[in-house]
Amino acid sequence: MKQKIKSGYGSGTKMKIFFCWLLLIGWGFSGELRVLAYNIHHGEGMDDAVDLPRIADVIRSEKPDFVALQEVDKGVNRSGKVNQAMVLGELLGMYHNFAKFMDYDGGEYGLAVLSKYPILKSHIHRLPVGAEPRVVLEVEAMVNGKPISFASIHLDWTKSSLRVAQFKALDKALAIRKHPVIVAGDYNAEPDSPTMQLARQSGFIIPKLNPNLTWPADAPKVEIDYIVIRGMMPSIKATSTVLGERIASDHRPVVGVIQWP
Repeated sequence: MKQKIKSGYGSGTKMKIFFCWLLLIGWGFSGELRVLAYNIHHGEGMDDAVDLPRIADVIRSEKPDFVALQEVDKGVNRSGKVNQAMVLGELLGMYHNFAKFMDYDGGEYGLAVLSKYPILKSHIHRLPVGAEPRVVLEVEAMVNGKPISFASIHLDWTKSSLRVAQFKALDKALAIRKHPVIVAGDYNAEPDSPTMQLARQSGFIIPKLNPNLTWPADAPKVEIDYIVIRGMMPSIKATSTVLGERIASDHRPVVGVIQWP
């Protein structure tokens, strides 16, 4: 079932979508970009084993250019006091960046980005606080000689109104970007939720092939992990789908393939 963009947008939203088309034409991307969103549950699988090489194998199989990771530990006792973003970057031969939500169990807990391309800049966007502190980690890189932003997101799981407030804060922070933006991760929101409706109304595209249930990994019942795109309108070949990985984490990873003529 394809995700449809609902009609009835106001003039402001129409202008945002039109601007996205202009960006695509103006920035002139060509080729294919592969991106991955993966809540890795600090490397702990459905079998209760913490196994980062297993997570790396899942990621490697998709040959991504960018990876957005959520529930990442750095120096935390429960996961062996390792820097998980750094370890995964080394295992995969990718650049890495980590952003902290909060101190936890002797270390830090947050999210990360892996990139095939050198990370030129990074930005930490602080969001309204919910059950836990939340930030979005955005990195900037050059792809085919053009700038792009790729961000890892993990929204609050407790209240829809808080997720909406968090996404509004992010949208405001990203409004100054004059280049394409991809925001991937765990939104804790289902497809027709106010949060995902807000994303579409803000000019983001959510490419879909089929219903993409992502959690829990062994028998998924809900779709809460997404790859959303603004500033480069995907062609009909742009897709995102869920991998069938059932064990490595408690979420299934989402892979996106974005193609330009």
